[in-house]
Amino acid sequence: MSNPPGDIAVIGLAVMGQNLILNMNDHGFTVVAFNRTTSKVDEFLSNEAKGTRIVGARSIAEMVASLKRPRRVMLMVKAGAAVDEFIAQLLPHLAPGDIVIDGGNSLFNDTGRRVRELEARGLLYVGTGVSGGEEGARFGPSIMPGGSCAAWPHVRPIFQAIAAKVEGGAACCDWVGGGGSGHYVKMVHNGIEYGDMQLICEAYQLMRDGLGMAAPEIAHVFRQWNAGDLDSFLVEITGNILGKADDDGQPLVDKILDAAGQKGTGKWTVIDSANLAQPVTLIAEAVFARCVSAMKAERVAAAPLLAGPAPRIDADRATMVEDIRRALYASKIVSYAQGYMLMRAASQENGWNLNYGAIALMWRGGCIIRSRFLGKIKDAFDADPGLVNLMLDGYFRAELAQCQEGWRRVVAHAALHGLPVPAFATALSFYDSYRCARLPANLLQAQRDYFGAHTYERVDRPRGQFFHTNWTGTGGRVSSSTYNA
Repeated sequence: MSNPPGDIAVIGLAVMGQNLILNMNDHGFTVVAFNRTTSKVDEFLSNEAKGTRIVGARSIAEMVASLKRPRRVMLMVKAGAAVDEFIAQLLPHLAPGDIVIDGGNSLFNDTGRRVRELEARGLLYVGTGVSGGEEGARFGPSIMPGGSCAAWPHVRPIFQAIAAKVEGGAACCDWVGGGGSGHYVKMVHNGIEYGDMQLICEAYQLMRDGLGMAAPEIAHVFRQWNAGDLDSFLVEITGNILGKADDDGQPLVDKILDAAGQKGTGKWTVIDSANLAQPVTLIAEAVFARCVSAMKAERVAAAPLLAGPAPRIDADRATMVEDIRRALYASKIVSYAQGYMLMRAASQENGWNLNYGAIALMWRGGCIIRSRFLGKIKDAFDADPGLVNLMLDGYFRAELAQCQEGWRRVVAHAALHGLPVPAFATALSFYDSYRCARLPANLLQAQRDYFGAHTYERVDRPRGQFFHTNWTGTGGRVSSSTYNA
């Protein structure tokens, strides 16, 4: 083929792959479509892609031969072994300077490894988070690319063209950094998404079980909230879900089994937060809440056996609903503050130099956590790129202060009436811990030194000086250096 037409190839014709291809086509790019099961290529060209400039390929060789140089090949396949398998198939057909892009939900460590391996062969590798679901992929997702920096000028025109746009036409896509940073930011996005969903569910349960409100009433509340500071995709769809009736006219949500699924990105976020010693407590509680929900049979058996108070809250409904709104907003601030703490630690650990305001802009539209709230986060980091914690920004500090009284009442009511609010409660606990100048960890350090000679620092000595006490009179003077219990 003397003049190959393809601007980019996409491997994988599941719904996300197909919709991204159609999105690219809409923006004037010629896309080469390939799928391991080649009959899907023919089906796609005969249906969704009919009448477009999309080109079909029936082999890797044909696909690569159809691309302009540097060749850009985007994988939209299942994370893990499938990515490595396709890379192995691509390598014999690519030349130095060609670019491989992984648009799936890959673990950031895998992406970092692939960047190193392909760069050693003279190739470029991009690991990019893509968020927004089917609709976002089709009409404008949030895109979070990272990896080989030299690839950015070659993928930028396509990615920023197809990405969601916010005020002023700004694209919800920018270069994140090297290595696995793009997939890391997408992982944290998904972790925050877990937290947002859990907070919304706790607000729903407080109104349903605590205040005895029916689904249509709660739908009205969420629609009102979506007109204010809580304006977001997840709050919007919650109002729609709660207002949806089944065929018999009853709320459909009441007929859905309360056992949640998960695909792993929230768990990855929690695991890496532990590795980096970052207390991302709200995302962790959201992950564990899904685990508890999956224990449906055990919960049903335990319900009549374990004692507890009646859930009905005897309070003015309007006041309580407003308190729940404040608890939701304050807890959301804490959740995002924790997510940004984690990204800051990862950036320092890996030398990524993340731009936190730019990340907020990438999340401002197209993705699942898109919200008005993210504009305030961008403002905070634009004003102070070195901001240590989002809760210390003037705007968010004032919002937390305004929400605090209602937030505390909600957590107290929930505890007194046996209503589980793990995300609301851990957010408040973290807030109180973070503002506490003297925690009881002095006693914990004494305990560690007592049983394991792990040493401690003193308030009357400079930081970095460590001491050991022979607490019982029978121990030695030697402290622990390599063993940690």
